[in-house]
Amino acid sequence: MKFDIKEQDLIIKPYNQEGPIYIREQKGYFQRIRRYLGWVLMLTFIAIPWIPYDGRQAVLLDVASQKFTLFGLTLLPQDFMILAMLFMTGAFALFFVTNWLGRVWCGYTCPQTIWMLMFTWVEHKVEGNRNQRIKLDKADWSVSKWQKKITKHAAWLLISLLTSMSFMAYFIPAKSLYMSLFTLEMSGIVSFWVFLFAFCTYGNAGFLREKMCTVACPYSRFQSVMFDKDTLVVTYDQARGESRGARKRKADPKELGLGDCVDCNLCVEVCPAGIDIRNGLQYECINCGLCIDACDSTMEKFNYQKGLIKYASEKQMEGKTTNPFRLKLLGYGGLTALFVVGMVVWMAMRTPIEASVIRDRNALYRVNFEGLVENPYTLSIINKTQHSLSYSIGISGIEEASLQVPETITVEAGQMKRVPVTVVADGYELKSKVTPISFHIQALEDADIAITKETKFYRD
Repeated sequence: MKFDIKEQDLIIKPYNQEGPIYIREQKGYFQRIRRYLGWVLMLTFIAIPWIPYDGRQAVLLDVASQKFTLFGLTLLPQDFMILAMLFMTGAFALFFVTNWLGRVWCGYTCPQTIWMLMFTWVEHKVEGNRNQRIKLDKADWSVSKWQKKITKHAAWLLISLLTSMSFMAYFIPAKSLYMSLFTLEMSGIVSFWVFLFAFCTYGNAGFLREKMCTVACPYSRFQSVMFDKDTLVVTYDQARGESRGARKRKADPKELGLGDCVDCNLCVEVCPAGIDIRNGLQYECINCGLCIDACDSTMEKFNYQKGLIKYASEKQMEGKTTNPFRLKLLGYGGLTALFVVGMVVWMAMRTPIEASVIRDRNALYRVNFEGLVENPYTLSIINKTQHSLSYSIGISGIEEASLQVPETITVEAGQMKRVPVTVVADGYELKSKVTPISFHIQALEDADIAITKETKFYRD
């Protein structure tokens, strides 16, 4: 089956897979939003591990000790439900935003996009604009070419190392991590992870680039499930733009039988994924808006109305009104709010103490020389605060029972301590061979930090 050139232009083509994509530097409204937002996110990412709180690092995910510190909150493995709820909240929030605004996460806040465009910016500053970079890559190797390539890759490696160190500072105290790097005393395992993450950053942002978004990332594959006719996506106004073609600035397009698209190809040259948005919506599009800025700048030069490429829904392109209260959008928003409320309730109900009671398996009970029945237990007390606390232990359920327990029970911050406890009672005064009892554990420094654990007392 044969096609002429005009019919071929209407076929939705895949993104450019032939060689590297040379992204043209573009200024404009959406580029400023992304650049400022990118700087804020990067600086926040770097700064968070350096924020002090109560004499220690505010955010520290200590995997080795199985203890996460988030400002005044200490999370232990028993609290990982909150992390699951946090991930589910993030997932439904992403679905909500995607159904509303398309892939704006990919275009504006995704680390892959931010670092990719940052590496491209370095490339632009070192090697020149798009045409200069293409010419440089095609040129024979010379001193100037070697100098530019070495400078670019050195800057990329430096950014990658800083990124890796910033990431590892979330898991290892930042001060000790950087000190070990500068003094060359970094351990082998830490060095491995630092250079592995640096290598991954260097490879992803410097070489794989758009292939991470179009091939490796699963989000681009299932995003269409969350789209509907009301989703705002980057859209080319085909009715207004076609037939496209070159013309002089002062020429009347109607007399030439042309639409507003001057076929300057800038929308393709600025696209990080190398697609032509004029071919219709494609899964490779990350909704970054660069093509909108490029097209608006061209429309301004030709004194045409802006918005030939714009954020619009399918309904808006058909002249209809977008429904902001559609069921899918409300569903994603409702689930997001539900998980947020769940986390707030969980945090409000969370007690900064955890305890368990373990019976002595070797001796269910024993009778001492006074004829009293003894039941040995082991109390495991977890201090989930960021300060060491001392605890008192009481018992209820058996009148005139005595409790043999160490006088001082002090548990360090974020630590667990096992305490041997023995309950002694007169077995003849007990009506049943099995009597329910309760241990009451109370922090001496704070009356609100208390917990009650139930168990059983046995006699013959």
